[in-house]
Amino acid sequence: MKLSTLEYAPRLLWSALNFSALQLLTLLCLGYLLYNVVKLFLKRKQNIHAFATFPGPKSHWLLGDVAQKQEDILDYVAENSKIFHYAQPFWLGPFRCELHITHPDYVKTVFTSSEPKNVNNYRFAVGWIGLGLLILSGKKWFQHRKMLTPAFHYDVLKPYIKLVSDSVNVMLDKWEKHITVNNSLDIYQDVSLMTLDSILKCAFSCNSNCQIKRDNPYIKAVYDLTYLIQVRIRCFPYHSNLIFNLSPHGFRFWKACKLAHEHTGKVIQQRKAILKDEKELEKIQQKRYLDFLDILLCARDDDGKGLSDEDICAEVDTFMFEGHDTTASGISWILYCMAKYPEHQKKCREEIQEIIAGRSTLDWNDLGKLTYTTMVIKECLRLYPPVPGVGRTTTKTMTFPDGRSVPAGTNIGINIYSIHRQPDIWEDPEVFDPSRFLPDRAANRHSYAFVPFAAGGRNCIGQHFAMNEMKVATALTLARFELALDLARPPIKIPQVVLRSKNGIHLKLKKIIHAEKE
Repeated sequence: MKLSTLEYAPRLLWSALNFSALQLLTLLCLGYLLYNVVKLFLKRKQNIHAFATFPGPKSHWLLGDVAQKQEDILDYVAENSKIFHYAQPFWLGPFRCELHITHPDYVKTVFTSSEPKNVNNYRFAVGWIGLGLLILSGKKWFQHRKMLTPAFHYDVLKPYIKLVSDSVNVMLDKWEKHITVNNSLDIYQDVSLMTLDSILKCAFSCNSNCQIKRDNPYIKAVYDLTYLIQVRIRCFPYHSNLIFNLSPHGFRFWKACKLAHEHTGKVIQQRKAILKDEKELEKIQQKRYLDFLDILLCARDDDGKGLSDEDICAEVDTFMFEGHDTTASGISWILYCMAKYPEHQKKCREEIQEIIAGRSTLDWNDLGKLTYTTMVIKECLRLYPPVPGVGRTTTKTMTFPDGRSVPAGTNIGINIYSIHRQPDIWEDPEVFDPSRFLPDRAANRHSYAFVPFAAGGRNCIGQHFAMNEMKVATALTLARFELALDLARPPIKIPQVVLRSKNGIHLKLKKIIHAEKE
């Protein structure tokens, strides 16, 4: 049956409209794609112009400098810094570029400025740690920094030494049960659990027993989050929020975030209720020290206003993120160096044994007596900084001492690993020499040559806590064990949020008989 012209016309019009809509949608998509391609090429041109006065190594046309293997990148930049002094462009693909600075003169310019951190370096952790000190900038950062500084006063840190000692001894007891004559032990995970255990005790007054029982949901969530952040950094497609959130890893990440936030929120509310009860507060003050959470809850700004629950949660989660993983990296590489340089291990042990005299714990006064051990720890931090690099983003033109400058919006990477290996600052930089940190030698060195905890106004607020924990862990370990390398499995260092080993850190341990507890 034939349709009349009148009946056919609406169908024809509808088909035409559909066709036009499809064409319009196609044109819009192509236009959006073209806009972004042009934007990327303009960004590349802008970067080339911004870094015109900073020569650097020839990079891959597509992959940029990240064409280097992950395990080679640190030494790649360090070697190039001997040719391209002070700074060099570092291309992350064909369009994105950072200026990696590798000399103390440039470091001073950046660290003495008020420029904010490059949030790109930490954006994958924001879902967990929120807007705490690590991420904040400007007035709010200054306010939080001022309110949190009392939490790291030495009077607050003193009782933590006993807590850290207890956590370290749990780890050493585990090692004692598992060591054999010929086999080595991958220490990294155990050290990481130990630092997590210490943080929980110092931040929450929580005895989690996480080194023995790993089925605690919060502990599992923290471990999942730390692991998944590293996975996301390594997997380029996961840099897209859409792809990551739709992936199984993304689902795990947000599930762990929810669990971690619920736990932190519950602990905060319980502690707030206790602090409101004067009788309960008096009991707490009689029984224990003030922990990180107590101080956060009691902190007030100049107007007498405290932190919001959201801010407190962010600062606690930031402390968990920064405090356990960075310190675990530092301790693991320190113990690796002790195994690698037995003559220094021996000198440290002699000093330690004289100070602790058979005790299984350290106290506050012991830390100041660990003179040689402290120099050795600093030399380890020079060669293996726990955070191999930090970033800043310029908000205005920044001019360096030699007259070169970069415009606003420039991402700057402070390459701590390379700075600690500059041959014109450090004599024989690859040689392990703790005497570099003798007072007279250190006094004559550039004040920004050694920056394992950054420097300036945005230096690491927890650096004294971290150094104390490293001293305790090193001293108690060397008092109980002799350490040796597993030559068949040398560590392969890779830069992530912290300095890790791709294949773990494997050491051979031998129990020192006369160090047994009575």
